[in-house]
Amino acid sequence: MWEEKLKIYDQLISKCSKFKRKGKTMPYTSANGYMFSLFNKDCEIGIRFSKEVQEKYIKAFNSSIYKSYGAIMKGYVLIPEHMLEDLDNVAHYLNESYDYVMSLEPK
Repeated sequence: MWEEKLKIYDQLISKCSKFKRKGKTMPYTSANGYMFSLFNKDCEIGIRFSKEVQEKYIKAFNSSIYKSYGAIMKGYVLIPEHMLEDLDNVAHYLNESYDYVMSLEPK
């Protein structure tokens, strides 16, 4: 199952031209010194946003805060399974997340 879900994560990232997936055992995307998406051991995808946007999207997606390896990931929203049926739509949010981390002070 992990491999199947990882393929979906890779398909999602392939729709975004500004960045590539990193990490072999813990797949993620990063830019400007910040991670902004993550694929955890539970086969869940989390995308990072500002605190205000995170709260808005948790409600809009009927979702929750994203956890990875038992840790709450600050600013991340869990992407619900049903949203992965429309990767073009989720790619919009992933690009928005990229733009957000690019607006932060570089690490």
